Amino acid sequence: MLFFVFESEFFGMKSCKKLTPRYSSSSFSMNNSLKTQLASMVMGSLGIAQGIYLHADPMLDTWLTQTSGLYARIYQDIEDMHEGHSVTTWSGGQGTQSLPVYAGVNEVAYSANWVYIKTTGLGFHIMGPWYLDEAKTQLFPNFPANTATLYRFPRNPVLPDTKTATAPGPIGFFVDGIAMFDSSDTFSYDTSSGQDQTPVNNSTGDGVWNRDAFINERVTFDNANAHQAGALHHYHASPPALRHALGDSVTYMAETNVYSETFNGNHSPIIGWVKDGLPVYGPYGYHDPTPGSTDQTIRRMISGYQLRDGSHGSTDLRRAGRKSLPVWVQKLDGRSTTLNATQYGPDVDARIGGETYSLGRYFEDYAYKGDLGLAQGVDFDLNAYNVRFTRTPEFPEGTWAYFTCILEDGTPTFPYNIATRFFAQPTGSAQTGYEPTVTVHFTGGSSTQERPSSISHAAETLMITWKVIEGATYRMETSTDLESWDPLDDVMHKATSTEWIMAATAPEGLRSQFFRILRTDLDPHDESPFGSGNTGGGPGGNPPTGPGGGRPPGRP
Repeated sequence: MLFFVFESEFFGMKSCKKLTPRYSSSSFSMNNSLKTQLASMVMGSLGIAQGIYLHADPMLDTWLTQTSGLYARIYQDIEDMHEGHSVTTWSGGQGTQSLPVYAGVNEVAYSANWVYIKTTGLGFHIMGPWYLDEAKTQLFPNFPANTATLYRFPRNPVLPDTKTATAPGPIGFFVDGIAMFDSSDTFSYDTSSGQDQTPVNNSTGDGVWNRDAFINERVTFDNANAHQAGALHHYHASPPALRHALGDSVTYMAETNVYSETFNGNHSPIIGWVKDGLPVYGPYGYHDPTPGSTDQTIRRMISGYQLRDGSHGSTDLRRAGRKSLPVWVQKLDGRSTTLNATQYGPDVDARIGGETYSLGRYFEDYAYKGDLGLAQGVDFDLNAYNVRFTRTPEFPEGTWAYFTCILEDGTPTFPYNIATRFFAQPTGSAQTGYEPTVTVHFTGGSSTQERPSSISHAAETLMITWKVIEGATYRMETSTDLESWDPLDDVMHKATSTEWIMAATAPEGLRSQFFRILRTDLDPHDESPFGSGNTGGGPGGNPPTGPGGGRPPGRP
C-alpha cells in the first residue's frame, strides 16, 4: 500500500496540506470496504486535477487552473522564438516584469451575487513576440506585465431592453485570466485629414467609420492573437493558444510556435466570461440549440454579419462607395444610416499613406444578415449581439451565450467575440477588495496545492508524477510507519515547471510505504497585491506608445 503525504516547510513553519491514499491492487490485499473508501478518495483527487466539474456553477469551475503555479513567459523577439528561448523577467516600454510572476487566474471566490477572480493577466502559453510590421523588423513598443487584477462577474445576468455599448478596456476575461477587449482599436477615419487616425496622431477620428482591431492591428498580435495596451495584455478575437490548452479543435507545433484549426468534432468549451455574466464559447456548438434535443450534431457557428459586397441584397460599397451606414448602426447604436459629404469614408481599396483601405477595415463595412431578409437559425446562428440561446454541455437547459467567430480555416471574423453592445447588463468590474461574504473556491499561483497527478509501478520502480510549484524547492522523504522518515535521496529538488517525476525503488518484499514532499523554499516572485493593478484601456494605452483597443468617442 502506498500513501502520499503533502507537507510544506517554509520559513521554519510546517503544516500538513493533504493526505491522499493510493493503492495498487498488485501490492497487497485489502477488504472491499477499504477498497471502496480509498477508490472514492482517489477519484476525488483526480477529478480536481483533470478539471471534472465538481460544482454546480460553471462560472466557478471553467477557469483554467490545472496549470496554476507556472511562471508567465515571453519570447522577446523572433530570434528567441526560433531558438525556443523564453524568459520569465523582461523590460520593454510600459511592460516591465523584474521578478517572475505566476500566470493566469490565481484565485476564484464567490458570494451570493458575484464570482471573483484574481489574475495576473498573463497567459500560461509562451507569449510573444510582438512587432509593428509584417517583416518583423520593428518591435512592438510595449511588453506585457502583471496587472494584479481583482475582477468580479454577476452570477445572475439581467437582460435589459436597452443594451449598453462596450467601452475601452476589459469587457471580460478569458478563462486563462487574459483580458478580453471588444472588436475596436479605438480609432476611426478622419474625413478632414483624408486618412485614419492612429496612435501616433493623438486623435481618434470622426467616429463614423470605426476601425476593426483584428484587421488593422493584427500585424501587432503574437501567434496567440494577443498584444498590449500599455502593459495590459489582451485578446480582441479567437485565442488559439487558450483554445489549444482547452482541447478546442486547435493543434500546436511547438517547433514553429504555430496554431492551426483542426475540428475534432467536439462542442467548444467556455473560453471566457463577459462582464454581463454571460459565457463566451469557442466556435463550435450544437446544430440544434433546443434544450432537450437529442441531436448531437456539432458544427461551427455562423456569424450574423457579412461584408457589404452586394451579396444578399447588401449595399456594394465597392460600387457605391462608403457613403451610407448599415441598418444595424441605427438599431443598435441609434445612429442615422444617412451620411453627408463630411462623413463619407474612403473609397474601398484606396491607397492612403502606403496602406490599402480594403473592405472589412471598418465595422460599418458589415451588414447584419437579419436586416437583409436572412433568418437566424437557418442562414446564420448568432444574432446582432453575437449571442444565441442554446443548450450546451454546461447548460443543458439552455443559456444565452456568445460564441467566438471564425472562418473554416480558423481565421477570426467579425464581430469576433462580442458585437458593439452587451446583451446582458454589464455590471462586472474591477475591484480593490472582496466583499465580506466571499468564500474562496480555488487558490493557485504561489499557493497552489502540491499533489500527485499520476502513478505507475513497473518491476521494482515506482514512478510518481507530482503537481508542484515552479520556483519551489522540495525535499522528498519516505517512511514505512508514518513515524520515522528518511530522505529518498540527498538532493534538494528545484521545480522548473509544474510537473515533477519522482522515481523510487519499491522492492517486491516491501508491502507498505509512504512518500511525502516538503516545500522548503520558494524563489522571490512578484507578489503585487491583487486589486492594485491597472486594467484600463483606451487608445493605444497612453498614445503614442502603440495600439491597444477600446472605443472611439464618436461611438455612443
